[in-house]
Amino acid sequence: MTETKASPQLLHLVFGGELESIDGITFKDLDKLDIVGVYPNYATAHAAWKAKAQQTVDSAQTRYFIVHLHRLLDPEASATTR
Repeated sequence: MTETKASPQLLHLVFGGELESIDGITFKDLDKLDIVGVYPNYATAHAAWKAKAQQTVDSAQTRYFIVHLHRLLDPEASATTR
């Protein structure tokens, strides 16, 4: 019997909202942040980010971000995989 090794779970958070200025990253109203979701890898997070960014293309001050949660949860392991 062969054992297959599962891919590591690299959690990513996608969120966004309206910024105070297009030149910064300060949100206008934290109560209105759009938490899109948490994803098991960068590829699915990127697909979700892209979909939300395309939905808000007419709002120049609305931005979405991908946060690498796995780097926050285990910074020592992330330092070796960069």
